[in-house]
Amino acid sequence: MAVKFDRSAEDFGNITGLEHTNVTVPDQLMATVFYITGMAFTRDPYMVAGTWNMWVNIGRNQIHLPVDPNPQVFRGHTGLVVPSLDYQVKSLEAVKDDLAGTKFDFDRGNDRLDVMCPWGNEYRCYEPKAEYGPINLGMPYVEFNVPKGTAEGIARFYQNVFGGPSSVTKSNGSQVAEVNVGYHQRLFFRETDDSLPEFDGHHFQIYLADFSGPHKKLLDLGVISEESNQYQYRVVDIVDPDNGDKLFEVEHEVRSMSHPLYGRPFINRNPIQTNRNYQPGHDDRSWTPAHDDPNDQLGGK
Repeated sequence: MAVKFDRSAEDFGNITGLEHTNVTVPDQLMATVFYITGMAFTRDPYMVAGTWNMWVNIGRNQIHLPVDPNPQVFRGHTGLVVPSLDYQVKSLEAVKDDLAGTKFDFDRGNDRLDVMCPWGNEYRCYEPKAEYGPINLGMPYVEFNVPKGTAEGIARFYQNVFGGPSSVTKSNGSQVAEVNVGYHQRLFFRETDDSLPEFDGHHFQIYLADFSGPHKKLLDLGVISEESNQYQYRVVDIVDPDNGDKLFEVEHEVRSMSHPLYGRPFINRNPIQTNRNYQPGHDDRSWTPAHDDPNDQLGGK
């Protein structure tokens, strides 16, 4: 008998990837201590290598950190996959004194590590698991807190305008819009009764297969905020396509798959390597799962 495969499991709609998030930081040195030393990620060695911005590689994803006196904070949290939570805890422990007096904090749970950056951005770190597919190092989701009564309209916005498969479910008593934005990547919009801070300009970036179709729909809705160049445009307002009502604000940097940066390889260092335990051939860290238990890296063998 022929093997039956679930071919739909490999479908992910018109949004082909969530590549990066972007928040401003007032101090690049402190950002280096947190993201590069504490979180054990990698500064991109080729792009924006000066002191006015920093691109941080996390597998095939990035966090962009332009310098500005006013730090930006996502209204929600970002989910990250790392090879080992044990190593991550040790790495964060090592920078506690350097980040004293900031909002920096972390808490280890049973299956995740909650981390807050020095300016209040929240990250939830997980070890590789089935729901994140082949991601051993990367950004499988971003979750936003949104006003009550907006989840249904937000799901319609991404489904009908961007062509991203979307649904609304109930989780922990809240309505949540879930949007497929790449292979094993999601956006979540969780309704809350809490008051939300004003939008401060932070953004995330996505790639589209059909670039012009959503552009036309967004023009008709009157929500294009920037015509960046031939390969990119931006959108801030999420609106209900049924009536045009504004539901939420977050900047989308929307790129075509013909964008010159699409598919650009990212270097990811192996943070286990030091001058004391150095082994040739182990400088890089893969974003896909290794055959060995990721906790074995802690031994620096």
